[in-house]
Amino acid sequence: MTNASAAPRIIDAFTAPDGSRKKAFIPFVTCGDPSLDVTEDLLLAMQEAGADLIELGIPFSDPTAEGPVIQQANLRALSAGVTTDDVFNMVERARARGVRIPLVFMTYANVVYGYGCERFAAREREVGMQGIILPDVPFEEKAEFSVPFAAEGLDVVSLIAPTSHERIRAIAREATGFVYCVSSLGVTGVRKQITTDVGAMVRLVREANPNVPAAVGFGISTPEQAARMAAVSDGAIVGSAIERMLAEHGADAVPLVADYVRAMADATHAA
Repeated sequence: MTNASAAPRIIDAFTAPDGSRKKAFIPFVTCGDPSLDVTEDLLLAMQEAGADLIELGIPFSDPTAEGPVIQQANLRALSAGVTTDDVFNMVERARARGVRIPLVFMTYANVVYGYGCERFAAREREVGMQGIILPDVPFEEKAEFSVPFAAEGLDVVSLIAPTSHERIRAIAREATGFVYCVSSLGVTGVRKQITTDVGAMVRLVREANPNVPAAVGFGISTPEQAARMAAVSDGAIVGSAIERMLAEHGADAVPLVADYVRAMADATHAA
């Protein structure tokens, strides 16, 4: 993006036109599955359907936080030859086509290391991204990434899992952008039921850092689940359900994903 002052911020996804806090619906897609052209079209379609922020997965050979659906999406993208530079260039094209909402990458430490942390952060800012999620980087090692990314005006989004209260508070105190609340132990994937007391996790985040929104992911797939999670947090994150559509329908999935995102966003916003 050439005009840095016009770039969105992550907080914009959680802010209504009147300045009040709103619920955000956050879809996830793996870049390059089934192709980067389709990913680019998806960004525009999901924005039009009501997505408030989009997570973009950079393909990686060993995505340890992901379940089989997103693992297979990573493998398909890598098999097609998708590189990190290809992903950056796709984001640049999508921004030029009118994608206005905040975007964050989700990938793994080795992808950033391999590219060069400072170089990665600089390129991310250039193409118009707002931050990054690194699920394999523990809280104690986050500064290694958050310092160079902050220098480029980017947030390294913190994840919290159902764990000790003191750890949740410590992570939340230093969080920027938003806090990704992991609803279930284990890897990503559709779940029939989410039994974690997400509301208690979110309350701890808000006590420690009332200014940072907390959105919930891992396992959400239906409008009812999205509404239930958004009712006790600041938003809902969905990935595996979308990747299933892409695996089944390929390039024909764009309108189907748009319809799904619209239903999920409507449920989230009404919570």
